[in-house]
Amino acid sequence: MARRRIPRWLARAPIPLYRHGLGRLLGRRLMMLEHRGRRSGLPRYVVLEVVDREPGALFLASGYGPGSQWFRNVRADPAVRVWTGPDRGMSARATVLTGEEVRQRLARYRQRHRRAAAALGRTLGIPELTGGGPLPADVDARLPLVRLDLAQR
Repeated sequence: MARRRIPRWLARAPIPLYRHGLGRLLGRRLMMLEHRGRRSGLPRYVVLEVVDREPGALFLASGYGPGSQWFRNVRADPAVRVWTGPDRGMSARATVLTGEEVRQRLARYRQRHRRAAAALGRTLGIPELTGGGPLPADVDARLPLVRLDLAQR
């Protein structure tokens, strides 16, 4: 099944809101990530869904898999900045999660956000996200997760 892509203009539309300090209008499930281009070293921006959070950390899914540009960039340079709600340009460090931790985080996401998980599963061709059964062992390769450890203020 081919993955459907969000049109670029739509995916980039929230970026000016975050830059102007209006990210809180988009709620707690979205955030903007600033990362550095692997080749250019220039800042790049992407708005992503937060799939889980804990004190001092946010968890993001690379919906287009390990080939996503932002995902490849944070693997190359894990020093990033984060915009969430009222927080603007907070320093963070990205870590790619693997295996069991990915399955646990996605199971929690599926439980908390059933409709969003089902839509994501249909869009990405991961039918296990739509049901309640166990997630496949290779789900971390198909839907990588990144942990962002936020710098203390």
